[in-house]
Amino acid sequence: MSGSARCGYRPEGVAPKGRAVVLLSGGLDSATALAIAHAEGWDCLALTVRYGQRHELEVERARRVAEALGAVEHRLIDLDLSAWGGSSLVGDGEIPIDGANVAGGAVAAEGGRVAPEPGTPAATGAPEAGGAAGIPSTYVPARNTVLLSLALAWAEASGAGAIFLGVSAVDFSGYPDCRPGFIAAFQEVARVATRAGLEGRAPVIRAPLLHKSKAETIRWGLALEVDYGLTWSCYNPRPDGRPCRSCDSCRLRARGFAEAEVEDPLLAPGA
Repeated sequence: MSGSARCGYRPEGVAPKGRAVVLLSGGLDSATALAIAHAEGWDCLALTVRYGQRHELEVERARRVAEALGAVEHRLIDLDLSAWGGSSLVGDGEIPIDGANVAGGAVAAEGGRVAPEPGTPAATGAPEAGGAAGIPSTYVPARNTVLLSLALAWAEASGAGAIFLGVSAVDFSGYPDCRPGFIAAFQEVARVATRAGLEGRAPVIRAPLLHKSKAETIRWGLALEVDYGLTWSCYNPRPDGRPCRSCDSCRLRARGFAEAEVEDPLLAPGA
């Protein structure tokens, strides 16, 4: 397993941009988003939420990633979303394995969900996008809305000019809150529901990976010197602490590294 040595790249001469809040789960995508914000010159305030997720290992990985990628502050908030269930990710039912127990829709044979065509309701997140069809049981009700609300509160209180999150609408599990329409809608929330917004300085919601495949995300992160051995993606870790390699998240990660033609350091011998 990789240690917590400093990684991440910031080009010389990059002008400071002020503060940005980065939602940091400890996963591959959020680590890349943090690296992107850092490289752009933002002083990053990393926010991790322990919301009752089964994959608690992710929270510890977030701490390591925040330290390695130079976050100026890292806060952990406990907000137990398992109180009302509604998701296998917080203990309500079994984690889908190899595409099983998915609430409608099919998982692509190579390990990920088929991305919607650009411009379709499914891609934009329009309300008519098939209802619950294709949304797996690991979807946590309104999770990203809750997390972005916390990030927005910290951003406004700290004077941060941006909020970064690592969602993607290309290689994703079909969650409705990982789509362009959701990001655009929350930007409007930031504009109308905060004092900063009414004063014309609402934090900009940045989702730099929104239209990137997992392989493109990995290549970008490697160019920014992200150590993916620090990250965690698995929803259903084995008793020995290794990834299960069968859940939707593991399969998406595996496909990304395969398409990027690089080895996943988390699965390297001795990791």
